[in-house]
Amino acid sequence: MEAFNQLSGIIAPMLEANIDTDVIMPKQFLKGIDRQGLDRGVFFDRRFNANQQPNPDFILNQPGWQGATFLLVGPNFGCGSSREHAVWGLRQLGIRALFGTTFAGIFDDNCLRNGVLTVSLEERVFSRLSQLAATPDSNRITVSLENGEIIAGDERLTFSVEALKREILSGGEDAISWTLHYLSDIEQFEAQHYATRPWLKRPARC
Repeated sequence: MEAFNQLSGIIAPMLEANIDTDVIMPKQFLKGIDRQGLDRGVFFDRRFNANQQPNPDFILNQPGWQGATFLLVGPNFGCGSSREHAVWGLRQLGIRALFGTTFAGIFDDNCLRNGVLTVSLEERVFSRLSQLAATPDSNRITVSLENGEIIAGDERLTFSVEALKREILSGGEDAISWTLHYLSDIEQFEAQHYATRPWLKRPARC
């Protein structure tokens, strides 16, 4: 995956509470056998009108927020089903980080596994970022994961994330590649496990 260290881009506000995964990625986009084209499905029923033309009232279609890299979202974002397609689509659309107050647990885990940063902000920081995101005059920010900062002009807003999340995202790793850092420990445990249980048959290696 692409590492997340320091990124700059537009932040768009979507402050409605309880936006679920069916809103993020409607069910008709779950039928494919691969991940191709999921960017079109993101917020499909809101991004497009009945004639499938872009809805000018939707925030990501408006000139000041087109091509956004970050979203500022309402509470319990990503609730509903566990569909990972929602995160795949957001990532294909170019969304690299979500800032909010609370996220649904499975959705939050899916974001980490696919290189999308989620940050739960303190109320004071969330309120200020809402003001910045509300207008194209101030909605371009820089996010430093290493320093835990959101930089807007001369202003710096701080945030915190778990050390493991920072390590995985800054290294551009998924759960498997991160686990392989501990391969020698895993192999040592495996050898000891079978050595002390000779009645078990050790599986053949691929």
